[in-house]
Amino acid sequence: MYYHRLGKIPPKRHTQFRQPDGSLYKEEVVSSEGFSGIYSILYHINPPTRIKMLKDPVKYGPKKIEDYGLRQTHLNTSKVLTTGEDYLDARKVLLMNNDCAISICSPKQRKMNYFYKNAEGDEVLFIHDGEGVLISQFGKLEIKKGDYVVIPRTVVYKLEFSEGPLRLMIIESASPVETVKRYRNQLGQLLEHSPYCERDIRPPQELFTDETKGEFLVKIKKQGYLHQYVYDYSPLDLVGWDGFLWPYAFSINDFEPITGRIHQPPPVHQTFQGHNFVICSFVPRLFDYHPLSIPAPYNHSNIDSDELLYYAEGNFMSRRGIERGSFTLHPGGLPHGPHPGTVEKSIGAKETHELAVMVDTFRPLYLTTDALDFVDNNYPMSWTDNGHAQFNEIQTP
Repeated sequence: MYYHRLGKIPPKRHTQFRQPDGSLYKEEVVSSEGFSGIYSILYHINPPTRIKMLKDPVKYGPKKIEDYGLRQTHLNTSKVLTTGEDYLDARKVLLMNNDCAISICSPKQRKMNYFYKNAEGDEVLFIHDGEGVLISQFGKLEIKKGDYVVIPRTVVYKLEFSEGPLRLMIIESASPVETVKRYRNQLGQLLEHSPYCERDIRPPQELFTDETKGEFLVKIKKQGYLHQYVYDYSPLDLVGWDGFLWPYAFSINDFEPITGRIHQPPPVHQTFQGHNFVICSFVPRLFDYHPLSIPAPYNHSNIDSDELLYYAEGNFMSRRGIERGSFTLHPGGLPHGPHPGTVEKSIGAKETHELAVMVDTFRPLYLTTDALDFVDNNYPMSWTDNGHAQFNEIQTP
């Protein structure tokens, strides 16, 4: 990220900064990787350490399946309209490992009546459908369909969405989510050949200072629980902040695809990185222009990674039976590739209008019990010529 600031801050950090009544504003340093990573400095009206009430923690989190087996998997979530009442209840983790977790989220309630903090993971919200605003200590951030919304851990936020279709795909990361290292210079600036640059990144643009007193619930996720803290003042009591750590939005539609004379490998689509996984964006683009090119991807054996694709828009020429809102998981140890007939059909095609998010992990992904409702039992056999071979039904453990 780059340096950004909003509101009032003193000329020098860690120095006296006084309120109109003569008392000091309360300085808070929010830092990553101890004091070695990016950080921001926040200035509160009230001490961020003072709480009014501590409620009982609530068990929260998915249950992974240990004995699912090695198989190509299609999770068809296309018909899902809602996944729960509010934002946290509606977050259904479908796949996970120790590095990341992937969820769907379509809450009935469009406004959160509490604040939320993830104390153990960065979050990337892909707004498949919907528009609204992310409200945090760092200000207001307008978000819309097609946005990646990157929220560093410990950010206190709430979401408010407009009426209409609402579908989120959420990636939670145990490590910081960053821009791609090979696209940055030694000072962190995105290079000329990067598929996006700082102009495409949207930081919070409006600081909202709330001096309201009352009871404000903050639900904090950590170690399998939601810890419930009640404050007698709003978490949005900031008068200013500056630094490199803040939530931001980047639209998948602003990702500029890298193309070539022959088929380009998936790393050209990389958009973000975390420890042991990457996030990639497949966007509308021209196909390869070698006179003998084959636009469809070649067969590939993952020897050290799992490949998860979330299909957002368009017609994916290498797949059949895939719908808008489908996930496909191609695990390490098995080859995968175009479905029968799609390679020949692709020859001569000039462009694609597909839109998808890919998560490649370097440790195996586990399905959760919530994922079983969406498993397409026939998918492992879908590379047969007729595509209708049957597979034994998967039973819930």
